[in-house]
Amino acid sequence: MSRHAGPPRAPEAPAVPEPTFAERARTLAYLGRTGMLATVSRRHAGHPFASVMPYALDVDGRPLFLISAMAMHTQNLAADRRASLLVTQPDCSGDPLAAGRLTLMGDGHALDPVEGRDARAAYLARHPRAGYWVDFDDFAFWRLEPVDVYFVGGFAAMDWVTPADYQAASPDPLAEAATGIVEHMNRDHADALIAYARHYAGETADEATMVTVDRLGFTLRLRQGDRLSSVRIAFPREVRTAEQSREVLIAMLRRTLDTPRPSP
Repeated sequence: MSRHAGPPRAPEAPAVPEPTFAERARTLAYLGRTGMLATVSRRHAGHPFASVMPYALDVDGRPLFLISAMAMHTQNLAADRRASLLVTQPDCSGDPLAAGRLTLMGDGHALDPVEGRDARAAYLARHPRAGYWVDFDDFAFWRLEPVDVYFVGGFAAMDWVTPADYQAASPDPLAEAATGIVEHMNRDHADALIAYARHYAGETADEATMVTVDRLGFTLRLRQGDRLSSVRIAFPREVRTAEQSREVLIAMLRRTLDTPRPSP
């Protein structure tokens, strides 16, 4: 498996730690609220039928749907349980092929009343407006039981994730705060990002943009003249809150300022 990781690193350079694909898949599923559900068409045998699908997750990361018996995707699932849910990285600007996406392949199951009570609480917490129709007679809760998971983290960063690994993983603790951290750094600290790239990755850049951040580090997209690349930079310690990320990023910047730059 290959990964797009910017310029080649020296053979002796240690790998920069990052979340596993299973963790990244769980994080993306957690952040998403709406995906694209593909079911097997009854009307056109063998053809996939795609629908916009709001979803929530149970404690194991399995997607929960609140769907009407009159909907075509529900009728398809009743005839053939096989389905896939595509989830894409929310609030992603720029090239969509550079963004994260996740395909959960599995079997759809209608939930019994006991299972439905837990699903109801999880779903309404994610989609409170569904309270207007959750008790309609033709609506019921379904769950997608994953049989395989495929994660794409951007160009040349992709792999299959087993359902067991996906369910055992947890969303990144910075998942909710990450968008705000990225926006703040790109808006207010562009010079600091260039300094991080130079000091911690040995890369000079005319422009640096933070594209992702997680508990273990962050990824920068760099531009040097016409050359574009990306680089992963590790935090010196694990970060679990927005305030901790602020403290660590400030400490990392101070270190770049305290270190003398080599003479040209």
